[in-house]
Amino acid sequence: MSPRIGYTPPLRYRSLTPFYDGVIALLTRERTWRTELVRQIDPSPADFIVDVGSGTGSLALALRKVDTQHVYLGIDPDIQALVRARKKLSAFKDKSDFQSGYFTPTSLAAYPAPTKIVSSLVLHQVTLDEKSKILALMHSQLSPGGTCIIADYGHQKTRVEKTLFRLTVQALDGVADTQPNADGVIPQLMQNAGFAEVEQTIRIATPTGTISIYRGLKKPQQDGSGT
Repeated sequence: MSPRIGYTPPLRYRSLTPFYDGVIALLTRERTWRTELVRQIDPSPADFIVDVGSGTGSLALALRKVDTQHVYLGIDPDIQALVRARKKLSAFKDKSDFQSGYFTPTSLAAYPAPTKIVSSLVLHQVTLDEKSKILALMHSQLSPGGTCIIADYGHQKTRVEKTLFRLTVQALDGVADTQPNADGVIPQLMQNAGFAEVEQTIRIATPTGTISIYRGLKKPQQDGSGT
């Protein structure tokens, strides 16, 4: 599948994808924020977890180390990343699946509604309009009472945070798509998408700027409406 116009590979250039895991581990304090993300996702055997922009499968593998019985679906348009992800999760083929492509209204047509939808280091790479559309779709696809958890670059508050972010993330991914994240737009976009009880649960300083984790709930179904 050819990536659509505007698609950004994990490190901007496809030739760098094999180095993605090492770069992320080195420059983002991945062990710290990934551990906290998994703790907040809190996978259980009853969960169907959808990972939007699943990349090379690092989150999928980390979730499996906590719980081996949940059902997991990773969605990503990068074929190289998916090859690496499938290798990482080869021991859990019966409970894990990876879908090549973009997260669309038909992505989950063959699946039950997920209990949790998650995403990490994806939204800062897409346009403001795409951020809104992705979050709105996450909300529509979640089961009532389900949870959305986002780990991504968030509000860069201090001069140091802004400088680190500008010299690293924005130098690689550009300013237009990343600046809304740096300005702190994600919580408002989640609220606009319909999520309730939206909160920033933690801010983690890294050499590339501050990564935040955001959490929002889809209200339980009322009066048969599901909204």
